Amino acid sequence: MATTTASLQELAKNHLWLHFSRMGDFQDGAEIPIIVRGEGCHVWDEHGNRYFDGLSALFCVNIGHGRADVAQAGARQAEELGFFTNWSYAHPRAIELAARIADLAPGDLNRVFFTSGGGEAVESALKLARQYHKLTGNPNKTKVIAREVAYHGTTLGALSATGITALRAPFEPFTPGGCHVPNTNQYRLRPGYGPEMLADAVAERIEFEGPETVAAVIMEPVQNAGGCFTPPEGYFQRIREICDEYDVLMISDEVICSWGRLGEWFGAQRYGYQPDLITTAKGITSAYAPLGAVIASDRVAKPFLEGKNAFLHGFTFAGHPIACAVALANIDVMEHERVIENVREHEPAFRAMLDSLRDIPIVGDVRGAGYFQAIELVKDQETKETFDDDESEWLLREFLSGELFRRGLICRADDRGDPVIQLSPPLIAQPEHFEEIEGVLRPVLEAAAARIRG
Repeated sequence: MATTTASLQELAKNHLWLHFSRMGDFQDGAEIPIIVRGEGCHVWDEHGNRYFDGLSALFCVNIGHGRADVAQAGARQAEELGFFTNWSYAHPRAIELAARIADLAPGDLNRVFFTSGGGEAVESALKLARQYHKLTGNPNKTKVIAREVAYHGTTLGALSATGITALRAPFEPFTPGGCHVPNTNQYRLRPGYGPEMLADAVAERIEFEGPETVAAVIMEPVQNAGGCFTPPEGYFQRIREICDEYDVLMISDEVICSWGRLGEWFGAQRYGYQPDLITTAKGITSAYAPLGAVIASDRVAKPFLEGKNAFLHGFTFAGHPIACAVALANIDVMEHERVIENVREHEPAFRAMLDSLRDIPIVGDVRGAGYFQAIELVKDQETKETFDDDESEWLLREFLSGELFRRGLICRADDRGDPVIQLSPPLIAQPEHFEEIEGVLRPVLEAAAARIRG
């Protein structure tokens, strides 16, 4: 059905329910942004306006837009086998992709359980941890320890690990067992806390809950929500020690942080730690098809491979042959075109551009790793005073989001925690793209600072 720009707007407003969106904002004549085309680091809307995709759509279009060769891999697979399930069956692309992932993953993470996306991967990892402990004689180990303000997904199980009150409150009560510890926001350490104490907070929480009740610890290598919190030196090595001491599984939630986002195939490799489970999605296909996975160590997989045991869990479309074919093509592109090497080479220039914005009065902190960076906005750089709820509403939603988009930059103005701007460009971005980002970001932040002072 051919549609005009006007009819697309009408149809979208009447029938499409946007995720995490205030639908009422579009009832007074405001347009829904409709993206119709992409190429490289840029996308175009239905009016022909061009934007730099500074968020890789949603931290996932790692090899950039418009790769017909990757999409074509899915089309070729559809001609051979459009679909068959992984429930008691296998197909060649799932087998090949599982082996490829196992080869790239750190250590003995050799067993791959496919899902349809990141939230499903986290949900699967939490269920896997519980059943693992039941099979190994510890049936009371059901709780999961996560970090404050962390986002791990929206399913009821994953939501129990998510540490963002505003996302949890509408859906309570949900799966019990979610426990939280301080995150690694070193810009705003609690009074009396040093960076060296952050990991030990996990041990203290395990002791408080009772070690016989704790199944897993789940953490992102770089925490997304709150604005790209990186770990202090030795943090994850200490977490590994704690998990070993208390017989707790260590889950590295890498839905965002894998597939080159931090300059390595997996974020755990960037920070030199060995998890028991990795959850992944997004960049595994560069979002050319929906796919996720849990990657398990040999130790965790072992009891499920014995006798009549089975992981009693699955999804119809997990490990879809078309998605697996696309993922294999995506990995080929990353290897042949040295995409990860590009991130390593140009991360310093990307970070230097963002650090250069510190002369703007509302820029408080710049943090992150690889092509996953954030700017925290403050009222006062010296005191680190933050904005209240009404000020954040104006700054992020009423001014920055719209003005950045109007000038041609897609990024995230986020208020989950203190207000931040997040930037996570496609991994093919070059220094000239950083100049393009700065050409929009600097004048908009300066305008915001001037309005606040006024």
